Amino acid sequence: MTILVGVLCKDGIVIGSDSSATFSDGTSPTIEQPCKKVHIIGSDVIVAGAGAVGLSQRFNAIVESKLSGGHHKNKAHIETAKQICAACISDFNSTQAPGGAFGALLAFATNSSFHLCEFDINTLQPEFKTDSLWYVSMGSGQQIADPFLGLIRRVFWKSGPPSLREGIFSVTWTLHHSIEVNPGGVNGPPQIAILQEDPRGHFAATLLDDKDLGEHVDNVKAAERYLADYRNIMHGISDKTIPEPS
Repeated sequence: MTILVGVLCKDGIVIGSDSSATFSDGTSPTIEQPCKKVHIIGSDVIVAGAGAVGLSQRFNAIVESKLSGGHHKNKAHIETAKQICAACISDFNSTQAPGGAFGALLAFATNSSFHLCEFDINTLQPEFKTDSLWYVSMGSGQQIADPFLGLIRRVFWKSGPPSLREGIFSVTWTLHHSIEVNPGGVNGPPQIAILQEDPRGHFAATLLDDKDLGEHVDNVKAAERYLADYRNIMHGISDKTIPEPS
């Protein structure tokens, strides 16, 4: 079971996941183990899969074959995604893999711009995120994550996609919320990777370390404390005041 969250930002891309892999005897879950779900391929590609681990391994291998060496950098991003889709469907069909068993998020750069692509978990068909629809969640935790992302968009993202820093904060909060309230099979710690342009003008992918993640987790906790204090203001047990509406 999995939760993936991706956000196309003004100045980069954020992709995050939980860290839980569920074992099964074919009829019911047996145990849970921590595992790596967000991968960096080369220096400028991020991929995260939801579904069967074996299919994720095959998807990653196909992405690496299509995007390694920089051969894609001068191609249209849609053509690149179509090639990955066609290769994956052919590969999965070769072993009669069932439909609806795998989906993925992919971040990469072509023609001096960055792209966030969702490979639908039912059909594997690619869909790029845009300035009008810039976020996505996927996996068993989607029913928890989507409403929370909708709240974040209504409160924080009214004017369009966020900055990269705001995107990291929002993905961290969404993962934290999904991990805390899910009924089972989605567990921490969060894993988050970013794709952004470096000072040399090249795109670079980075997996956030514990220190970087800790900063954003602290921001999430501070935001939740602020909301809790707002409740105290309403009940008159805080010396702060509710701002008057304009």
